[in-house]
Amino acid sequence: MKKVKQPKSSNEDSILREIKTILSRKPTYGYRRVTSHLNAKRNALGLTNVNHKRIYRIMKENQLLLARYASRPLRVHEGKIITLRSNTRWCSDGFYIPCDNGERVQVAFSLDTCDREAMRYIASNKGIDGEMIRDLMVSTMQHRFGNIDTLPHSIQWLSDNGPCYVARETVIFGKSIGLEICTTRPYSPESNGMAEAFVKTFKRDYVWLGDLSSAKRVMAQLPDWFEDYNQNAPHKGLNMMSPREYILNRSKAA
Repeated sequence: MKKVKQPKSSNEDSILREIKTILSRKPTYGYRRVTSHLNAKRNALGLTNVNHKRIYRIMKENQLLLARYASRPLRVHEGKIITLRSNTRWCSDGFYIPCDNGERVQVAFSLDTCDREAMRYIASNKGIDGEMIRDLMVSTMQHRFGNIDTLPHSIQWLSDNGPCYVARETVIFGKSIGLEICTTRPYSPESNGMAEAFVKTFKRDYVWLGDLSSAKRVMAQLPDWFEDYNQNAPHKGLNMMSPREYILNRSKAA
């Protein structure tokens, strides 16, 4: 389909309206992620893409840029977390969500270190134990490979040294289904930096914008939050594609 060009003067106002529409739904998005969403919509309409530098300028002129919210870490992890192929290494971590009524929701998740899909998660208002992590391992395996009992090839499972991860039963079980159990160095959270980054992004883009009135309300929103992240959240490391877009593109190229 031939792309349609609009006059520059009218196009500028149109782009600004599109930016504001995106930010009304995704107020934590910076200019690169806004550019990704905007161009996806324009492509569907047969319009030309907008350069990210132009988006930056328009957002800056209209005071729509995000303030820098974090500095670079002082300690840099030397290990390589990112993998070049999916289903080579899965990382896992946990976090909690405080509710307005004093309750807390504990969440643990599994993330592919190549395509960044948050494959599966578990949640509880009573804490996460080893049995739940073992369930997470199985559901992750079956999400990627179907209803099987053991993995078709060894995959690394990277986590911190939390009790639910290093419990003897969990380690033995993980190995029995084909996982290579790996843990980070003590007192070195950067060693699982991709999982840490996911937690920060997930809280910023979803949790802090959600209804945190009770554990029941939080847990009801989790499926939509995870689905939106996997389907729509662009990643710089994935050439500004979402995890699902990246997986689809890789499967087409294979």
